[in-house]
Amino acid sequence: MPVEFVGHTGSREGSDTIPPKGPIIDKAHIRSMVHAAEDNHFDRLLIGQFATWPDNSQIAAFLFHETTRLGALLAHRTGFVAPTMAARQLATLDHFSEGRLAVHIITGGTQEDQARDGDYLEHDERYARTDEYLDILKRIWSSDQPIDHEGRFYKFTGGFSNIKPFQKPRLPIYFGGSSDAAIEVAGKHADVYALWGESLEQTRDTLRRVKAVAARHGRADQIRFTLAFRPVVAATEAEAWARTERILATIKEAQSRNPQRSEGKGPANIGSVRLREAASQGKVLDKRLWTEVAALTGAHGNSTALVGTPEQVAESLLEYYELGVTTFLIRGFYPIEDTVGYGSTVIPLVRQEVARREASARPRVAAAS
Repeated sequence: MPVEFVGHTGSREGSDTIPPKGPIIDKAHIRSMVHAAEDNHFDRLLIGQFATWPDNSQIAAFLFHETTRLGALLAHRTGFVAPTMAARQLATLDHFSEGRLAVHIITGGTQEDQARDGDYLEHDERYARTDEYLDILKRIWSSDQPIDHEGRFYKFTGGFSNIKPFQKPRLPIYFGGSSDAAIEVAGKHADVYALWGESLEQTRDTLRRVKAVAARHGRADQIRFTLAFRPVVAATEAEAWARTERILATIKEAQSRNPQRSEGKGPANIGSVRLREAASQGKVLDKRLWTEVAALTGAHGNSTALVGTPEQVAESLLEYYELGVTTFLIRGFYPIEDTVGYGSTVIPLVRQEVARREASARPRVAAAS
């Protein structure tokens, strides 16, 4: 299966190593970021959603205006907009982008961030709500007649959308969450299940769990997987590891100035807990999975890295590809610089090897049939 690469953009420049700067909506930075991604072989950019951030659907619209090929992976939190309205909003944006939109369903962040928008449901209740939300979303996208619904969280009469997604049968649904409740919903609904950059052993285990749930819904062959890393790449392996030391020192200095996230602390979500558990096993797992940033920051999101030369990082990504991961979300500590670097080195190497393997497999498949 072809491999997909997803980057990331926000509304202005900033990362673990670069203090946020510029206006909160920095069109010049977004323009530079999306052009860097489109010109350097990325398929999409993830646009996150948080309770205090600018509206990410507007950033996606700007991305589509500025590019001709690049897609957006739009984070969308369930529970704050009626699913009937969300179905229309997403389908409309899909038309303006001519099919370049995918939606990444987020059931919840931290309790504090959920509360900022008035959501006080407990963890498992939120996932039950997401399950119902996605049922409605897909029905509205596919129904040619008004529908009525009365469920645990939503009730409406005559729900209908005149606009259906540009993509058929609908735009792709990505889904994140590592708890048992999350995996139950993912197995039922997700086209692409997303997890953070764990070890090969952890990843193998998670893929097995998700596939088992998907199989119960008759979807074992329909679900794909994406993995998120922060690659650190240099011309030599020694230079790459030296770069990790500079990155770590920069993050520590930033924390000393603004110590809101103390060492070892972090969100209670299962994904972050798993990353912290991995980090507790060592600074480097497998061949080159670097965990020190996850340990230092408490694994607030995507925080593990593959470290090495372009060839070594590509080799490691291909090990995950062999497990069944076909999408990689790779986000740099230096966003534009690293986006250009990944696109000119790592991404072509992975694509070439995947294409070679697929070409090699076709004669064997034909002979077997």
